[in-house]
Amino acid sequence: MTVDALPRPSEHDTAAPDGLGRRQVHAVAACYFVASFAALGLPPYLTAILPGLGDQQGRWAGVLYIVPTVFSALGAPMWGRLADRYGRKRLLLRAQLGLALSFLLAGAADSLTAFTLALVLQGFLGGTFAATNGYLAAALDGARLSRALTLMQGSARAALVAAPILVGVLSPWIDPHRQYLLMAVLPLTAAVFLSLLPEPGRPGAKATTESAAEAGTASEPDPALGPGPGSATAAAAPTDATADEPTGRTPLRVLYGLEFAFVFATIISFPYLISLAEERLPGVSGTTTGVLFALPHLCYLAFAARTHTAFLHRPHTGIALGFGFVALGLAGHAVADSLPAFVAVRLLLGAGLTLGLVCLSVLAAEACRGRAPGRLFGSLEFVSKGGAVAAGAVAALVNGRFGATSPVLVGTAAALLAAAAATALSSHSRQRWSRT
Repeated sequence: MTVDALPRPSEHDTAAPDGLGRRQVHAVAACYFVASFAALGLPPYLTAILPGLGDQQGRWAGVLYIVPTVFSALGAPMWGRLADRYGRKRLLLRAQLGLALSFLLAGAADSLTAFTLALVLQGFLGGTFAATNGYLAAALDGARLSRALTLMQGSARAALVAAPILVGVLSPWIDPHRQYLLMAVLPLTAAVFLSLLPEPGRPGAKATTESAAEAGTASEPDPALGPGPGSATAAAAPTDATADEPTGRTPLRVLYGLEFAFVFATIISFPYLISLAEERLPGVSGTTTGVLFALPHLCYLAFAARTHTAFLHRPHTGIALGFGFVALGLAGHAVADSLPAFVAVRLLLGAGLTLGLVCLSVLAAEACRGRAPGRLFGSLEFVSKGGAVAAGAVAALVNGRFGATSPVLVGTAAALLAAAAATALSSHSRQRWSRT
């Protein structure tokens, strides 16, 4: 992985005394990578797996592809609250072990029903995104936290690029269905390494988060909750921080709206990219289409750290630019008719993906100040997965009625609307961030 998201801290950017060190954060990122590797590598091969389970034409592949996403979204808020109450490390280990169990069940399944149940459990018992980010947010704050979140996104992007390739390489020797059994070793290994890491948080944090969890009644974290465990910024925040929120940081509803819109606009082009490329580029090889699919994620790996440095104090500007590049890239997909044109529009989409993901990480890190991180990231994962499910459903609907170009046009429209809204937010918040 080329994302160097955690450069050596300066004297103004140090970890809390009982927080996580640089090597420990990298260890968490490595564990997140192996969990993402297992979860992302096998779904592209569902059409090869399902015939052996009785679905000869693989008609259920599209539905089963999003089953883990749906149940991950449903379970994330609950697991986030439990993490704040009972400990982030404990719930992070639970997520890794849940993935391992679900992979074992999927690999051993001998019917479509049993396989579907395993995917349901994968989504509901997994949720490593929220668990990992909640764990980090309990020990880090500010720029260190946003860099760590950027690194976690890099782990997922690296897995998204590498995992399908390895599964394909192993397929002549091990059936993709049975590779679930092999992949179960990865989250089990991650759990072993994570068990050696400390439980983040300061003395008395458990009592604070327990009382906060009891006080909360909605899925959205309450701004009045006490400081998140291990958050130096939260501990030092003035008592009227909640009252200052409208001008001090992005409201949660705005953060959730940006997250949903960004996930929707970027994911909607993924399901039918291969068919679009094959339609526009007759005779194109599978390797070439695979590289085209991976290009935006490779852009993230190459430029995320530099983007974080450039937009750390102006994330609203960055997210507005990100939506703009996504809109340009998706619009370009609708007219690209040569390999160089496809490469160019994929790189434009990669620029938007990098800007958006990095700046969303900065905004999420700022939102953690004074809040229970498990609940916040649980709710954020719910919103993110909701955006992914909506994108998949809309892509399937419009593709079936209007063809392979229609998903990218819908994504373009969504990105343009979000870019306009984010630009307004950027203008409103520019003065605040310039003083930070």
